[in-house]
Amino acid sequence: MMNSFISWIGGKKLLRSRILEEFPQKGFFHRYIEVFGGAGWILFSAERHAKLEVYNDMNGNLANLFKCTKYHPEALQKELALILTSREQFFDAKEQLKLNGLTDIQKAARFFILIKESFGSDTQTFGVRSKNMAKAVDYILEISKRLSMVVIENLDFERILKIYDRTDALFYLDPPYYEAERYYQDRFLSEDHIRLKEALERSKGRFLLSYNDCEYIRELYKEYKIIEVERLHSLIQGKKKPRYKELLIKNY
Repeated sequence: MMNSFISWIGGKKLLRSRILEEFPQKGFFHRYIEVFGGAGWILFSAERHAKLEVYNDMNGNLANLFKCTKYHPEALQKELALILTSREQFFDAKEQLKLNGLTDIQKAARFFILIKESFGSDTQTFGVRSKNMAKAVDYILEISKRLSMVVIENLDFERILKIYDRTDALFYLDPPYYEAERYYQDRFLSEDHIRLKEALERSKGRFLLSYNDCEYIRELYKEYKIIEVERLHSLIQGKKKPRYKELLIKNY
């Protein structure tokens, strides 16, 4: 089990072992698709989940970072050779990312800086804490090896579900949580929760879905198996962190 090379809003580092317990046994699925990929904590939790693995995220900068890490790790490392934990460098990267004419590798490097040096990986606010950035850059090569056989997509969830749906597919989905959409970078509306549920109803394959524990989601998915789990609330500062309740929902 390896760690992701980034953190991301809603990342499943703290719940990955519990999520993996709910996976079907190996051999019951031959394609594994992360529909809302984020930091890929579940993807990286195994050397290989299935013969075909797919990472998808609607965030273009995130998908580009994964692609550059997969195909051009050395070039990305070279672009990040002088990276520091620096407020000035952070805001320079933020402004430069808005410019036209950057190569994919230049975009990926600047987005990597924003993720690594922001508070809660929001890519907007500089996080005042020390990090071993050299170690983080070195780790890119290991991630590249893990991604070598992974298909990386940048599509809407409904399109991904349609393209890769088979009876031997396992979809893991970690969408923006209900009434917490404002914390996510990408546009996700209340009707998207309905659209997701309707797309999953049409699925031939198995799916495992992560959501926040609320009455709306419980009612929406009441015909499926709902499992209660909880984790520490990672975005709350202080030694004593509250517990945060979540749901795992599956159709098998």
